[in-house]
Amino acid sequence: MTGTKTSNTNADQLITEHLDIWTIAIEQKSSSGRGSSKKFSLHGIKKLRELILELAVRGKLVPQDPNDEPASVLLERIGAEKAQLIKDKKIKKPKVLPEISEDEKPFEISEGWEWVRLGELGNTQTGGTPSKNKPELFGSDVPFIKPGDILEGKVCYKNEGLSLLGAKSLGRIAPANSLLMVCIGTIGKCSYIDRDCAFNQQINSITPYVNIIKYLHKVTSTAYFQNLAWELSSSTTIAIINKGRWESIPVALAPIAEQERIVAKVDELMALCDQLEQQTEQSLTAHQTLVEELLKALTDSKDAGDLTAMDGGNEGIAGANSFQASWQRIAEHFDILFTTEQSIEQLKQTILQLAVMGKLVPQNPSDEPASVLLEKIAKEKAQLIKDKKIKKQKPLPAITDEEKPFELPSGWDWSRLQDITLLITDGKHGDCNNLDNSGFYFLSAKDIQNGKLVYEHGRQIVPSEFAEVHQRTNLECGDICMVNTGATVGKMALVEDNQFTRQTTFQKSVAVIKVAKTYVHNEFIALFLQSETPNLLKKSGGSAINNLLLGDLKKKVTQLPPLPEQHRIVAKVDELMALCDQLKARLTDAQTTKLHLTDAIVEQAL
Repeated sequence: MTGTKTSNTNADQLITEHLDIWTIAIEQKSSSGRGSSKKFSLHGIKKLRELILELAVRGKLVPQDPNDEPASVLLERIGAEKAQLIKDKKIKKPKVLPEISEDEKPFEISEGWEWVRLGELGNTQTGGTPSKNKPELFGSDVPFIKPGDILEGKVCYKNEGLSLLGAKSLGRIAPANSLLMVCIGTIGKCSYIDRDCAFNQQINSITPYVNIIKYLHKVTSTAYFQNLAWELSSSTTIAIINKGRWESIPVALAPIAEQERIVAKVDELMALCDQLEQQTEQSLTAHQTLVEELLKALTDSKDAGDLTAMDGGNEGIAGANSFQASWQRIAEHFDILFTTEQSIEQLKQTILQLAVMGKLVPQNPSDEPASVLLEKIAKEKAQLIKDKKIKKQKPLPAITDEEKPFELPSGWDWSRLQDITLLITDGKHGDCNNLDNSGFYFLSAKDIQNGKLVYEHGRQIVPSEFAEVHQRTNLECGDICMVNTGATVGKMALVEDNQFTRQTTFQKSVAVIKVAKTYVHNEFIALFLQSETPNLLKKSGGSAINNLLLGDLKKKVTQLPPLPEQHRIVAKVDELMALCDQLKARLTDAQTTKLHLTDAIVEQAL
């Protein structure tokens, strides 16, 4: 297919007039998994880079010049050079590739351009690896490239490689100005090399018959070429495109003079993208730092307040104090502060922290103080021990002043978590292998989701084995179940009263916390544990797998408010968390709209 001469003014306008769209279209990353520590992806700038390359290879990025030598003449020169190399026995005669059918051409090209298969443009090779049993084949004479050495369109040359003997034995050396592309696994990663290199069997190379390497690199980096490579791949457990199929991919070949203009323009615009990316990342980092500092001022204030208004207003903020001043600064700029998922999560954590510091709701001097609650809890536990309903707990040391992280409000008191609970235990140390559709559940960390116990994929065990494990946990309504092993330490569920409650027990990965619920609100303790999650993770470190010891959990220093205030705190936190969830939902909708908008701009432009 060929098209008419294309005006490129619109391409420049498309890029520059939508700069705000490219920079604000940001995609949140999953918090799990390995890899980059960044919690966001600059989707808009990524799409802009893709658009620049696509416009380039469609003849829409720079103007055509009717005086340019057409690509058909370039193809003749390529053919002549190939014939000479074959005649000189520098390369073997390649297999003749079929003509490109109209159905294979993915888009229209400009006047003077030609469609040609990749393999017709240069000599291709598939890499290999010398035997590791022959150390004399390895050295530093010739770089040996692996897929991991191709990063962001560039090759990372390492000191370790092949000796001259190893390179000769391999017989597959790509000379400088060859293109390397990964064709197994991470298909599509590519770069050209500026020195002779060997490469492993996951990589194919092409050495152009004439020097079009920089343009060819732009073409093979486009979404259209990469997508075709994936479509032509086959796989069982890993994607593979063999050399024959790779060679068959159509390339839009521009006149040689236009190639030079395209490469220069793409490099110029990619440098602009680099600047936009750097500025956007710096802006996001500065924004997050500002949010953290402003929220930290709230938790560091020496007095309390009321976060009734979370919409940018200042209702519910009374009294001239440092808390009020800190909240006032946040409230006045609320709409521009909490505009990312990370900032909203930070706000949630701050709400929890304020809650357990006594800064979220006002104190009532008429409330029975926590010191009295602790006395009543101690008496209740003594009676339960006497009645042999619970076991006597090992005494813990008194709380030192160094263990108290801040000053408590009036009516509050310090305790260890064991002092306000009847039992802190975990599930079976080992597995239950006698599975059965008995209705008796043996749950693990994966069965705690969104604050609830989920039974959909829970294992069921025979009644006799369940009875043995159940003696350890004795699950009841109101208990707190908390993951104590693995990547999700601190994840919790509050046990509800349902048909499964008395028929549920756990693996060791779940701790069961039974609060003295006559005097302690289980939801307040759950909030306290959520506020402590970062500290729990620190405490659980040390090995390859997080493991929070029950002894550490029992010794956890806990701040206890009067019981009525516990209920007021829980109600206020529920209210504010609901507002945060609404804010997050609106943010997600807005982000989705921005992502769709960038995709639509790209689709329309092409």
